[in-house]
Amino acid sequence: MFDNKLLNNFSKHSFLLKELVKRDINGKYKDSTLGLFWSFLNPLLSMIVLTMVFSVLFSGMIENFPVYLLSGKLIFDLFANSTQGAMNSIKGNAEIIKKIYVPKYMFAIGIICSEFINFLISLLVLVLVMIVTQAPFHLSLIFAPIPIFFVLVLTTGVGLILATATTFFTDIKYLYGVLIMLLSFMTPLFYPIEIIPEQFLIAFKLNPLYSGVASFRDVILNGTFPQTGPLIFLIITSILSLIIGIIVFKKYQDKFVLNL
Repeated sequence: MFDNKLLNNFSKHSFLLKELVKRDINGKYKDSTLGLFWSFLNPLLSMIVLTMVFSVLFSGMIENFPVYLLSGKLIFDLFANSTQGAMNSIKGNAEIIKKIYVPKYMFAIGIICSEFINFLISLLVLVLVMIVTQAPFHLSLIFAPIPIFFVLVLTTGVGLILATATTFFTDIKYLYGVLIMLLSFMTPLFYPIEIIPEQFLIAFKLNPLYSGVASFRDVILNGTFPQTGPLIFLIITSILSLIIGIIVFKKYQDKFVLNL
């Protein structure tokens, strides 16, 4: 699966990936006056609105609600925006794929990379909010790349699966919009997990995004290394999703052009 031919092919076309990332970043806000600054402004405005709405309800249960909300939302948005973009990456680049040979996975990876750059910019908002709310900067922050990395691995695997499936069944993109909404409620972003009845907790804990958010919050809010259970579950599901994504994409990519 990770053979030398694949690695050499990736290296040979790395320039294409760079150009796709530039195109996606520039195109996202091309008609906007503020441009890339929206990557900073969007999460800040969303946090302010959601904090105003939900902090009253959960202020007694959640310490430092703005940081709690933003740390979860940034991780979730990385997954949601990247997978939705990757899902449409093959159909959206149909004209290029029909005319010349390029590794088709580059289009999905390019979207994911551009969204990851937006995520890194958005992390500046989290730092700013932590400073304003006087949240402590724990030494555990050095572990933050661990959950971020495996959420990115999970995102890549799911993105490749969706890019493949949507090429053959366009309706999947509409169903996935509903699924993302459901996942947003099953990944405690603006409420504490403690309010969920015990009989339903298993459904939440089987959601790898919950594990990703919980692990990231352990580092940011609790000042600890991520809890072993959620972190191991995140690692296993992310690696499995990547393996499945690569296998599925590689198996069907030659048939993409027939459905574009």
